[in-house]
Amino acid sequence: MFKTFKDMPIWQEAMAVAENIFKLTENLPTKEDYGFTSQIRRAALSISANIAEAYGRNHTLDKINFYYFGRGSITETQSQLEYGRRARYLITSFKSKIEK
Repeated sequence: MFKTFKDMPIWQEAMAVAENIFKLTENLPTKEDYGFTSQIRRAALSISANIAEAYGRNHTLDKINFYYFGRGSITETQSQLEYGRRARYLITSFKSKIEK
């Protein structure tokens, strides 16, 4: 058992994804600050947030739901990355262990 959610390898990976997304989107056009940039950053950060919230829940079904929400945030982030690639905002190929 983990002492805190920060000890969970999956949470650590999720935080790495959020950090990488932030770096990847730092130089996007300012016209995207409240659109694409904000959306992909929120989706990526939501992965670790849902994992942390699941850790803090007492009931198994609550935990499972928040892990599912985290998984949904992963696929949302993947979709945003695909859009960024297609719109030619993101040239860099980005893969995380979470995507594998």
